[in-house]
Amino acid sequence: MHVQEIKLLISAVAPEQYPVNQLPEIALAGRSNVGKSSLINRLVRRKNFARTSSQPGKTQTLNFYQLDETLTLVDVPGYGYAKVSKKQREQFGQMCEAYFTSRKQLNGVVILVDGRHDPTEDDQMMYEFVHYYHHPILVVATKMDKVTRNHQAGNLQRIRKLLKMAPEDQVQAFSAISDLGKAEVWQWIEQHS
Repeated sequence: MHVQEIKLLISAVAPEQYPVNQLPEIALAGRSNVGKSSLINRLVRRKNFARTSSQPGKTQTLNFYQLDETLTLVDVPGYGYAKVSKKQREQFGQMCEAYFTSRKQLNGVVILVDGRHDPTEDDQMMYEFVHYYHHPILVVATKMDKVTRNHQAGNLQRIRKLLKMAPEDQVQAFSAISDLGKAEVWQWIEQHS
């Protein structure tokens, strides 16, 4: 998919702020600093559209990005960052739960994990949570340019096993540096929107 126009519709914290359009939505979830902004920028071919931050825990709202009046990507707050207070983490959790459980336009969830390491307990909880609500899931293993070709397949198998992924859910290697997996991620998004 070649995106002509992209715009940030709204940064929302509650359902009454969600966009009123009926466009299909794909949510992007993952730990802080796993590469959600880099994935968005790569997919839409804009260098700094979604701001990447060296400061984890920066995204604190649901950011709705509309692509060509056909699709909305929803960047949800990163999880698992220790410097965010317990109260703030609970608020993020409630915000995400409200979105995942009530949004009729939500057609699928892309969960990003760091492909260099085993999924964390937070990654496992996010996968189980999204799976429980029967949303189609694509797990994207980011930063795979830092993994040798010989180890990439093994890392993907390990991620699938440790997340206890359902057979219908996919795992995809991705690199924002080399474009590895970009076409496959787009293909999954198009199939689910």
